[in-house]
Amino acid sequence: MANDKVKEAEPDDAVEGEGEEGGGKKKPPLKLLIIAGVAAVLVLGGGGAGAFFLFKPKPEAAGEHKKPEKKKEKKKEEKGGKPEAGAAVVKEGPDGVIFYTLPDIVVNMQTADGRPTFLKLKLTLELADESAVEVLDPNLPRLQDMFQTFLRELRPEDLTGSQGSYQLRMEILRRVNLVIAPTKVNKVLIEEMLIN
Repeated sequence: MANDKVKEAEPDDAVEGEGEEGGGKKKPPLKLLIIAGVAAVLVLGGGGAGAFFLFKPKPEAAGEHKKPEKKKEKKKEEKGGKPEAGAAVVKEGPDGVIFYTLPDIVVNMQTADGRPTFLKLKLTLELADESAVEVLDPNLPRLQDMFQTFLRELRPEDLTGSQGSYQLRMEILRRVNLVIAPTKVNKVLIEEMLIN
């Protein structure tokens, strides 16, 4: 019987021996599992935070649907408040005329020698009444496109002297009236003209 006990003990010892020699599976240590879990949480959390900051809506895009505030801003501009950059400014003038100051226009001009030359214009349109403002506001992108196309073809020598300024005013007046027809602009006033 002693031999029977030895024979029964051998298979148990053999199984234990196999685990120690690498033939069986070992359990990973607890520290390794904790480190792997923390690393996975950091990678997923960092990726989620990066996606949140990358794809979140811009503040100006979130506030675009607030049209009643734009009307308030225009009233502030008329009363002497600071105008928004890139927006037209409307002011009342003498004898019931309305002055509509366009955003600054900057264009690259043609030169014979190929030097980069820039023209900066600040224009104000004289309107007969408030109804013309309602036509000009939605057409502002068309006007800016027209200015860019027309002014880029000019040369610095086209604008020299009072004759050059007069011709520039008349051309701009004609083109603005074509864009906003049947509404009319009375005059084009050049507040600032810089050629660099």
